[in-house]
Amino acid sequence: MIKAILIFNNHGKPRLIRFYQYFHQAAQDTSYCKAEDMQQQIIRETFHLVSKRDDNVCNFLEGGSLIGGSDYKLIYRHYATLYFVFCVDSSESELGILDLIQVFVETLDKCFENVCELDLIFHMDKVHYILQEVVMGGMVLETNMNEIVAQVEVQNRMEKSEGGLSAAPARAVSAVKNMNLPEIPRNINIGDINIKVPSLSPF
Repeated sequence: MIKAILIFNNHGKPRLIRFYQYFHQAAQDTSYCKAEDMQQQIIRETFHLVSKRDDNVCNFLEGGSLIGGSDYKLIYRHYATLYFVFCVDSSESELGILDLIQVFVETLDKCFENVCELDLIFHMDKVHYILQEVVMGGMVLETNMNEIVAQVEVQNRMEKSEGGLSAAPARAVSAVKNMNLPEIPRNINIGDINIKVPSLSPF
C-alpha cells in the first residue's frame, strides 16, 4: 500500500503532498505532536535522504526513521527540478511503483503539454484530480495513461459546460433576477395583528 506521495523541488519546497496514513509522534509530555508538524518533519527528512543521493544509484531506499524505517521503502524519480517520491510498505513492488511514477509524470506531461514546476503550483486542483485518478486511499486505481487522460478531458468538458466556478455567482444572481415572483404583499393581517412589510429595493 502507498503510505504517502511527496513531490518537492530541488530546494525541498513541497509542491504536492498526499498522506494516506496518519503519522504522529509521542512527545516527551506524552501528548502527541500535531499531525501537520509531523508531516513537515517527514518531508524534510525524506528530502535530505533523497537529495543527497547520486543520479546513478538505485531509486529505492529504506524509509526514514520518522516514516517507519525499514518497514517502509522510498521509491523516487528525479525529473528536472522535481523529485517524485512514493513511500510504500513491503507489499508493493519497487519496479511497479517506478512504473506508476512514470505513468503519473507522463499523464501530467500530456495534460499540461510539457509539464513544469509552475503547472503544479498554479493548477493544483487539476494535479490533485489527476493523482486521484491514479491513486486513491493508498491503492492504485488506474495505470493506463490513455484512460486517465480521457477522464481528465471529461472533467474539463464538464467544467467548461458549467462555465467554471468563477461564473457561478453571476449565474446565481441572474437566475434570481429572472425569477417570476408574485408581488410581495405590503400588509399582512392575521386576526388582530397587522404587519407592515418594508418595501425592498429591486435588483
